Amino acid sequence: MSRTPITALICSMVSLAVMPVLAADMKFTGTAKTETGEILYQEKHRVSGSCQEGVFRPQDHQIGYYRPEADETFASKDLAYPGSVIRPTVEFLQPDFSESLSIQYPSPDTLSIEWQKPDGELKSYDVAYNQDVVVDAGFDTLVRQHWGEVINGEPVDFRFLAPTRGEHYAFVLESVESSRVASDHVLQIRPTGIVLRFLVEPIILGYNADGALTDYYGLTNIRKNLDTNHTAHIRYAVEKYPDCALTP
Repeated sequence: MSRTPITALICSMVSLAVMPVLAADMKFTGTAKTETGEILYQEKHRVSGSCQEGVFRPQDHQIGYYRPEADETFASKDLAYPGSVIRPTVEFLQPDFSESLSIQYPSPDTLSIEWQKPDGELKSYDVAYNQDVVVDAGFDTLVRQHWGEVINGEPVDFRFLAPTRGEHYAFVLESVESSRVASDHVLQIRPTGIVLRFLVEPIILGYNADGALTDYYGLTNIRKNLDTNHTAHIRYAVEKYPDCALTP
């Protein structure tokens, strides 16, 4: 029996509705260098996720940090995205300095932070948040969520968590010209508050036309010594793209 156009349309809609969410993963490596070109360390990233409506959604993200020519990690970070792709849970370990950082979400409007400082002190915070707050590597998904805006030069306002301060602050994501980063799209993340603008240097980001991060220039979470973290230029190379688009 032949289908009427209406029947065919209904069948097509039902097929789309029951279409399975496809598993996908992504792998990339970052090489962090100083201003003079000295290699500080490498980051090896493995992101597992799914293709939803044709766009990659991260679910778990593991990062291993390696010193040059070393086979063993000196630090690690595990991220998970159970509730929001811009607010992952975080488990970060930096054993050389006896430092750890954990970020969890005990309730829909409160996140908890536990920071084991290198001096042995344990700092704990409970921080209220809303849907504008971005945590850690969630900035990468924020860029992709607003891809159409950022590549057309439109700024995106958000709030960025500073976990060791137990607070989040107003930031803006915007296009920028920079002599430090050469990529298809160059962006920066900078604070918008008057005081913080004098204290915090912008982070410069590079993205290719596919929406993959190519460059990060700014303060890292890897320690230089007990008092400061490294500022580095991290260049990324994608080894495996997911089987769907990174951007809408």
